[in-house]
Amino acid sequence: MREVLTRRDIQLTKSLGQNFLHDANQLQKIVEAAELSKGDKVLEIGPGLGPLTELLLEKAGEVLAIEMDGRLVEILQERFNSKLETQNSKLELLHDDALAFVKREPRDWSDWKLVANLPYSVASPILVELSCGNRAPKMMVVTLQLEVAQRLMAQADDDHYGILTLLAQLDFTPLDWFKIPPACFFPSPEVDSACVILERRAQPLLPENLRASFVKIVKRAFSQRRKMMLKLMKQDWATDKLAAAFAELNISPQERAEKLSLEQFVALTKIISK
Repeated sequence: MREVLTRRDIQLTKSLGQNFLHDANQLQKIVEAAELSKGDKVLEIGPGLGPLTELLLEKAGEVLAIEMDGRLVEILQERFNSKLETQNSKLELLHDDALAFVKREPRDWSDWKLVANLPYSVASPILVELSCGNRAPKMMVVTLQLEVAQRLMAQADDDHYGILTLLAQLDFTPLDWFKIPPACFFPSPEVDSACVILERRAQPLLPENLRASFVKIVKRAFSQRRKMMLKLMKQDWATDKLAAAFAELNISPQERAEKLSLEQFVALTKIISK
């Protein structure tokens, strides 16, 4: 990787989170975790120089790779030239901002898998954007910084439990994760990294029309973590309605948001939305 970048005089951009995973063992673990078959369509965000793309093309039936850096797109076009130019190409390469792409493209990803070493600068918003609703990918196997991975995998009363946890786990079950050392990347990031495996729930926990209410409740409840969530929620809902809902679910009026499970937030959404 260093040779390729030096030869083209490419200086990586820190603000884009450009840390490329090069360790063959870790790349193989990611592909194995995705359980790919020739019938799978894969979305890869931030392919970089293409080492993961190469493995994905071997296992999957179709790969859509979105790269924001035009300099890297040129390298990818050269590397996969023979695959891109065939009539029945398995690879589609887009030069685009992935976050902007998924926001503006109302695409149904439900029969796709997201397998990617996500750019750390936009990992969380991309996951939130992709993981909502019945258009979400059927599986997400993503490498991101350890702190974000811990949020995605967290349970109630964990230090990392919060808004991202609940927004992702409303539609996805966290299956597993493994840590990836900084030395496996070029250049080595200043933070630890991890790969998480998330599977879309077979049955949604909430109907689509209650999703906005769930998001509003979660964001308000965690707006000040150390405050009682009932007190915070009074800014948006009537006191008597909240008191009745908390009583029905046996939630203490003094409880903080971090103590409530995903299932309790779901139940609270249903009651308050009546």
